Amino acid sequence: MKEIVEYTDYRKFIQDYYNERKRNSVFSWHEFAQKAGFSSDVYLKYVSEGKKNLSIGAAGSVATAMGLVGFEYDYFVLMVSYAHAKNDAAKRAAFEERCALAQAHKIRVLGSEEFDYFKSWKNSVIREMAPHMPGAKPLEIAHACKQKISAAEVSETLDFLVKAKLLKKDRSGNFVQTDKAITMGPVDVVPAVARDLQRQMGEFAIKSLDLPLSERVMSGYTLGLTHRAYERIKKEMDDFFRRVVAIATEDDETEQVYRLNMQLFPMSECLTKSKTVLNKGERK
Repeated sequence: MKEIVEYTDYRKFIQDYYNERKRNSVFSWHEFAQKAGFSSDVYLKYVSEGKKNLSIGAAGSVATAMGLVGFEYDYFVLMVSYAHAKNDAAKRAAFEERCALAQAHKIRVLGSEEFDYFKSWKNSVIREMAPHMPGAKPLEIAHACKQKISAAEVSETLDFLVKAKLLKKDRSGNFVQTDKAITMGPVDVVPAVARDLQRQMGEFAIKSLDLPLSERVMSGYTLGLTHRAYERIKKEMDDFFRRVVAIATEDDETEQVYRLNMQLFPMSECLTKSKTVLNKGERK
């Protein structure tokens, strides 16, 4: 079984713990539930399958039943706190506390760099800009950004990108990217910061409406959809993004940094009660 810090999902940790015990001894969900103080024999089985949630109060009992002590006990409880936090601020707090706990024990938390990277637009924009401005000072990079940013913020961002191994310096002291492209992947991997970044970029998109048409492309449709059509369009969007990244990485040079946003979201409640559909309507 992997170290606890390699997990981001407490349900997966519970399932792997059960599988490990089952392989090495006579062990059942009934015994597991009894040790954790649950009356239902299958409660923890349902938790591991996502059918039930584990409360923060019960997290400690489950951690004790799994033999977790000290750092690992606290880490498991924080995983549960993160999963069931009521808002993004609470999710950030739980994640950062988890990272701090691991760091205090000199252990790397899986996903911490991704979490920090997607906190701010500055990281992705400066990661694209710096390698194509050889010899530029932080103030020059700051002045080249469309959004307001100070030289000190640029320096701090560059330090983070190097530390996270997203940028490195070549023999001439210029920045180069360690990877051609970085993707956020599924939004539920780092949900709180993913939403924060998307909010930031959405606000910038609104401001970009003031730019000349020659400098920006923006259009939209209001569509009536079935759930099946929605899933097909979502897949088309995923495929489109993959093609866009492939095109963007064909050239080694960069002349300007752009942001591409695409959104598909509901503008009404479900109009057909008996089926999961976004009913056919007017397209505008």
